[in-house]
Amino acid sequence: MAAAKPLLGVSLREATQRKLQRFSELRGKPVAAGEFWDIVAITAADEKQELAYKQQLSEKLKKKELPLGVQYYVFVDPAGAKIGNGGSTLCALRCLEKLYGDKWNSFTILLIHSGGYSQRLPNASALGKIFTALPFGNPIFQMLELKLAMYIDFPSYMKPGILVTCADDIELYSIEECELIRFDKPGFTALAHPSSLTVGTTHGVFVLEPFNYLEYRDLEYRCCHRFLHKPSIEQMHQFNAVCRPGNFSHQDLAGGDSTSLNLDSEYVYTDSLFYMDHKSAKKLLTFYEEIGTLNCEIDAYGDFLQALGPGATVEYTRNTSNVTKEEAELINIRQRIFHLLKGTSLNVVVLNKSKFYHIGTTEEYLFHFTSDSSLKSELGLQSIAFSIFSATPKCSGNTSCIIQSILDSRCSVAAGSVVEYSRLGPDVSVGENCIISGCYIITAAVLPADSFVCSLSLKMNGHLKYATMAFGVQDNLKRNVKTLSDIKLLQFFGVCFLSCLNIWNLKVTDELFSGNKACLSLWNARIFPVCSSLSDSVTTSLKMLSAIQNKSVFSLNNYKLLSIEEMLVYKDVEDMITYREQIFLEITLSKKQFELEAP
Repeated sequence: MAAAKPLLGVSLREATQRKLQRFSELRGKPVAAGEFWDIVAITAADEKQELAYKQQLSEKLKKKELPLGVQYYVFVDPAGAKIGNGGSTLCALRCLEKLYGDKWNSFTILLIHSGGYSQRLPNASALGKIFTALPFGNPIFQMLELKLAMYIDFPSYMKPGILVTCADDIELYSIEECELIRFDKPGFTALAHPSSLTVGTTHGVFVLEPFNYLEYRDLEYRCCHRFLHKPSIEQMHQFNAVCRPGNFSHQDLAGGDSTSLNLDSEYVYTDSLFYMDHKSAKKLLTFYEEIGTLNCEIDAYGDFLQALGPGATVEYTRNTSNVTKEEAELINIRQRIFHLLKGTSLNVVVLNKSKFYHIGTTEEYLFHFTSDSSLKSELGLQSIAFSIFSATPKCSGNTSCIIQSILDSRCSVAAGSVVEYSRLGPDVSVGENCIISGCYIITAAVLPADSFVCSLSLKMNGHLKYATMAFGVQDNLKRNVKTLSDIKLLQFFGVCFLSCLNIWNLKVTDELFSGNKACLSLWNARIFPVCSSLSDSVTTSLKMLSAIQNKSVFSLNNYKLLSIEEMLVYKDVEDMITYREQIFLEITLSKKQFELEAP
């Protein structure tokens, strides 16, 4: 039994490498009908994000990094109130209808939700979660390519409809060679992964109909009685969602993320992606057109899936405990969706040899890229991925992770840190658990442990400028207060934000914050200096951090200051892509020269 976990890792690695290989064979080549998705659509929160996504898709197609002959779209949410990923799904359906009329009823469509601002992983804020770099591949894989690779087998065995997924999670699975995952039943079909009860409290949990089977199988097609959204452990037991190891071997089950299952523990089946057939999608579209404008946040998982299955009840529509902002309209809309979808079946594809990983926070990002031996092995993640850096990576345990960067051999990067799309000179020392993104540091610099440093190119009044956001990886950028007198409750790098403002010689006024003045946070605090060069920008922001650490004054009075919120408005995507491309070309040239010189 002790060998079960390693065996699971081996089977996941082999299955994953097969999918990656198949995807690499399709990159840059026209695909045959039925071989791949008819449409791949990515959602965006606003027009600025939409433009950034379109620019990056265009670059990928130009460089032949994606399969060709596929329609790639970016669908932007309407201006106004936030509508959540459920609202974005409805909006995407309307976009498809406008583009194709009734013709989209014959298409297989992949819809990837990437419309957030990634406040918990801000190095993805400017260019998008779906374009987050991963430490493997040449050229470097981003989340988009990984999604397309992991779902490579789906379109061939799918009836026309839409597969809905999120940009910041990874689903790995292994099934027998003779088995296939089919999305061919009416209604909705969701993937289910065995997880601990603790993981279940932050995910959707399936209450499955009784099923008579004699032996354990990697793949099971089940019917769902009802779906629970982020239930308590007590609720999981109450609604019979909890499974207990039976007579056959469940020792292979593993939950992914940082919590794998004990061999004999109770477990639940949690959600990841789901499919809806065209008839169900059309029903939702008709509903959206009836209501006109949506003014509340709808969750595609919580508000669509909880309405499905014979055991679904209307009670959940009044439960707003998992809602960030409760609008008057929300309960009404939820109830209308419930009655619209009531009676629709929820089919579940149980993947007993699978793992679900989430990479949406700084903590998860650092853990999975530097410490998590399971994901490293299963996905083939590298410590030094398509980079120039002569340091020798450690064989086990915590390592640093370098992605498409050029580091001087005398530079040092401590274990547990990630450096992406950056150039670091000889006298640069990066502490533990740091995230360094898009930076250019040529002068001597010490980046303290737990630093988050990310540079953005800006276009201001027609001129190219730069700003670097810098804070602690543990800082909560979403935490907000309503009044200036309460900003002392905010923390910057573990220090009272008010104390930081004093060190930077900044006055506490309304002008200190951008955007909504009743929602004051590190996200909209105007504290980051605008500079004329990328290297000056990084150096200046590092001085801000150093001043906090040393409790020494560093005045920001003479700088034009922006919040992260404003940096995203002014971002110059083209220049950031150009900077990354320059690094790519230099690394490519260096590798070619090395190959020529090799004996």
